[in-house]
Amino acid sequence: MADKRVFILGAGLTGLSAAWHLKRRGIKPEIFEKEGSAGGLCRSKKAGRFIFDYDGHLLHFRNDYTLKLVKRLLKGNLKSHKRSAWISNFGVFSRYPFQAHLHALPKPVANECLRGFLEAQASGGKAVRSGINFLDWINSSFGKGIARHFMIPYNRKFWTVPLNRMSCSWSGKFIPCIGYADVVKGFSSDTGKNFGYNSIFWYPEKGGISRLPLAFEKEIGRIGKNCDIDKIDLRNKEVEIKGKGKKKFDVLIMTAPLPELLKIVIPLPPDVEKALKKLRWNSIFNLNIGMEGECQKGKHWIYFPHKNTVFFRAGFFHNFSKNLAPRGKSSLYAEISYSADKPLDKKEAVRKALGGLKEAGVITGKNKVLTLDTNDIKYGYPIYDRNYQKATSTIKNFLSLHGIIACGRYGSWQYMSMEDAILEGKKVAEGISL
Repeated sequence: MADKRVFILGAGLTGLSAAWHLKRRGIKPEIFEKEGSAGGLCRSKKAGRFIFDYDGHLLHFRNDYTLKLVKRLLKGNLKSHKRSAWISNFGVFSRYPFQAHLHALPKPVANECLRGFLEAQASGGKAVRSGINFLDWINSSFGKGIARHFMIPYNRKFWTVPLNRMSCSWSGKFIPCIGYADVVKGFSSDTGKNFGYNSIFWYPEKGGISRLPLAFEKEIGRIGKNCDIDKIDLRNKEVEIKGKGKKKFDVLIMTAPLPELLKIVIPLPPDVEKALKKLRWNSIFNLNIGMEGECQKGKHWIYFPHKNTVFFRAGFFHNFSKNLAPRGKSSLYAEISYSADKPLDKKEAVRKALGGLKEAGVITGKNKVLTLDTNDIKYGYPIYDRNYQKATSTIKNFLSLHGIIACGRYGSWQYMSMEDAILEGKKVAEGISL
């Protein structure tokens, strides 16, 4: 095994986790990262006296192993938070999830939502035929009122494509389905209950989310950075790195976005090339803002389903950790989704986002903007459309035949949490034969 050449393409969380777990097995892989620092999207940056993440990145744990691992890596630099998530709709802020807090909405809207939910439950709720599309899943799970006033507009805004073109295979893990009793109670008053996989989240107390990949890197050792992959030659089992020559591999752990393989993998059979071209995704234009004064004290993030704001969500760094903004200042991020189906004028988007934040009452005239920072994230979330299952199976089966393990959010082309990415790296590392 000492002579077996294991390469990892990409030092995001999955690649770092795979390398860390391989090292524990006595296997030392080579890691190639195209950026100048590790972490992928799980990185932070300094902008003046503010620390911003590359979009919102919070840790949610379902698995004790992952929590213990992250605690060990961060050595006390980790704090838990009870989620304070909200929805801006009808001129009010109501708590998330929408269906559990109908009492905060205008009475006619709340009545319509409850009536629709009860009708959906009477019809069997989410117990519907297999192969149902995402739009039908929403209507059958939540009823027409909740669907009309939140679930459909928010998800259409986020995914950027018609929801009847998407499957619902991913939804059960990430969208909370609240029981009959809790929806009815939430219609009358705030029960104080938190629902969903992210009701508690964890975040570094100092330094931003990048402290996690940096902690992995410290224990892994050397990572090859600024390594842009020009070619993956399947016949010769070689990786060609721009300006740095060719390297032969036995096992290749690939976390790069699947659509990028069209540019770098040779040879590609026609069916695999066709499958790669069928993959769809949304992109995220992320605006980070450092401001004077306090802003939305205690809130962690807010969802915006309505059309009069360009962003679908805004989050508040200074409420994740007081160390991310100077004393007396606030910092937030606003996320805007776009795609080939819904293009975006990015210069205009910044102006619209700042105006929308004021219009929605998120910031006021006292919150003078001190720092603006943008991140344009090409690959945001894979879109689970009708081609998804067949295309991804074709691609992964082909890669596997050539000793390539496609994994992580973008390599396996799945909607993943940070914990999922860490566990995926562990699983891959443990599956490599000695």
